[in-house]
Amino acid sequence: MHKHFGRVLLLFQTILVLISLAHAQSTILDLPRPSQHAVVTQRVGITDITVNYHRPLVNGRKIWGGLVPYGQVWRAGANENTTITFTDPVTVEGKPLPKGTYGLHMFPGEKEWTVVFSKNSTSWGSFTYDEKEDALRVTVKPQSADLHEALAYDFDDVKPDSATVTLRWEKLAVPLKVGVNTNEIVQASLHNQLRGLAQYTWFGWDDAATYLVDNKVNLDEALKYEDSSLQNEERFDNLITKSRILDAMGKKDEATATRNKAIEMANALQLHGYGRTVMDASSRARANKRKHLRSSGPTSRGILTTGSFTRKSHEWPALRATSRVRSRR
Repeated sequence: MHKHFGRVLLLFQTILVLISLAHAQSTILDLPRPSQHAVVTQRVGITDITVNYHRPLVNGRKIWGGLVPYGQVWRAGANENTTITFTDPVTVEGKPLPKGTYGLHMFPGEKEWTVVFSKNSTSWGSFTYDEKEDALRVTVKPQSADLHEALAYDFDDVKPDSATVTLRWEKLAVPLKVGVNTNEIVQASLHNQLRGLAQYTWFGWDDAATYLVDNKVNLDEALKYEDSSLQNEERFDNLITKSRILDAMGKKDEATATRNKAIEMANALQLHGYGRTVMDASSRARANKRKHLRSSGPTSRGILTTGSFTRKSHEWPALRATSRVRSRR
């Protein structure tokens, strides 16, 4: 009993010494640390994934099964907690994980690793790791890799709805596949974004509708967005987008009528010297719409006024010099 108490006391004293040494470098004096700090971020859709960690060096040491023992919890880096932050809910290796910041811990093995996302992200290393605080555990298989002297986290195989977070150190790589429900997250975000300044512009609603029709999701909502765009200002752009939505919904006659109206509008402008061809007008409008729109914001009378466009042969002009839309009260 006395011997066991002595070991615990020695471990506690060792931890205190390590903490004091680490913090002496970062809070008393600004000095280089042997394991330097790094932060890496990847955006998947509109979801940011950020790993905050410190980078120990191999320095000729035996890492796996040596400096980092098999079967024991490891901080997945050096110094303070390695943390990983998700700005939206994700899946890790197919398992759901809510948005938030997590302490990242790992149990290395010769053939497979257990990776832990802990609700406690503010500890120092893994010395006080508690399994009761686990938010998620997943099992992954390590892979052989080229030599990495300094531990690193990378983002591999980046796609519109997923990315692989990979730890690389010495000659080993440990991959974690993170999935994101991008379409669902974007749709929820659009509702909030269109309550801001974007609601007073034709292109805010048009961009939202274009995203939905491009991704073939929620076409009813896309049509509502496009109608709001047309209420702000009727243009060749949003008429063409509306025709695309109607086409996707199977409303061929309405789509054709809307498209013909857009073409008539473009041809009328061309006759008056405002553009060279329908296709030229369309492509330039999409590329330059934000550049050319100037707004003064809601006035004391509760209106938004868009300024006049500069008339140039290569630019798509406004259909109206000014447009007034009601602001929300």
